[in-house]
Amino acid sequence: MSVILDYWATLPDYARATAWILLVTVAVILSVAFTTLWERKVIGWIQLRKGPNRVGSIFGFVPGIFQPFADVIKLLLKEVVIPSASNKWLFRIAPAITLVPAFAAWAVMPLDPALVIADIDAGLLYLLSLTSVGVYGVILAGWAANSKYAFLGAMRSAAQVVAYEIAMGFALVGVVMAAGTLNLGDIVRAQEGGVGHWFLVWLFPLFVVYVIAGVAETNRAPFDVAEGESEIVAGFHVEYSGIAFALFFLAEYASMILISTLTAVFFLGGWLSPFEGLLAADHPLAVPGFHWLFLKLFFFLTCFMWYRATFPRYRYDQIMRLGWKVLIPVTLVWIAAEALMSWVDIGPWAK
Repeated sequence: MSVILDYWATLPDYARATAWILLVTVAVILSVAFTTLWERKVIGWIQLRKGPNRVGSIFGFVPGIFQPFADVIKLLLKEVVIPSASNKWLFRIAPAITLVPAFAAWAVMPLDPALVIADIDAGLLYLLSLTSVGVYGVILAGWAANSKYAFLGAMRSAAQVVAYEIAMGFALVGVVMAAGTLNLGDIVRAQEGGVGHWFLVWLFPLFVVYVIAGVAETNRAPFDVAEGESEIVAGFHVEYSGIAFALFFLAEYASMILISTLTAVFFLGGWLSPFEGLLAADHPLAVPGFHWLFLKLFFFLTCFMWYRATFPRYRYDQIMRLGWKVLIPVTLVWIAAEALMSWVDIGPWAK
């Protein structure tokens, strides 16, 4: 091990960055695969059934563990049908435009006190720009297919994403005001001192807005009108099949993991321990690390599945009303309240 560490230290920065990029990318892809299995298991338990339990197991435990790989093989073998009247180049590139931003965002994610691929000061702006790009893939998929059903689904999705992107952006303005930085690692460090210093406590309304907007941003139930099968025949991806169809859902699950991670970073201290300040600094439970970030993001990821199994799909007018008339005003009011508290030196943003 010491030989490996010594060799790792001799590598140039670009080689180490490339290795971390490959490692994180593979980890995200595997996480997406097993998230699909976890969702089917969770919804199965909620509905009092077993979920996938036929494809593989580990020494008799975790039945169905290889179901995601069986799904991938099935989708790879299915024919990709391209409509004859479509814009074929845009039709092919649209799934990649949706998928790439969900993976590229991990470049600035602080996974550990000492692990971030690109520790840039404008990390939050980088994230906001990338999460806004994904909707272009949805719009192109709906338009390039030359199908009015697909185009209607794409327009609905674009209008929904714009509405909730504004609410999400305003919620993050409050986080930036509290942390005083756009660097994601520094935002986590600004919450040091224990649970009472996490932004969840002082920015709870913004936390609620961010969670709701994150669910809507990923087109997940109960905000999945972009894929409303009962109204518009599966939405913007109705003309896609095979692995091209799967890429849209790969992007959706990757975005779910990303939003869950960002929620933990912005409001729950990221890789900080919840026992910080309660136990000795060298106690194993008080030591910060990736394991705390994983537990937090896993909780929020499971909440995505819980929502899907619990809430009915909202009408489109209800979704737009919630975004424009409720969430955005709430964020504006709380930003004003935060500015007032900063002025009178109350809260974590006190000088």
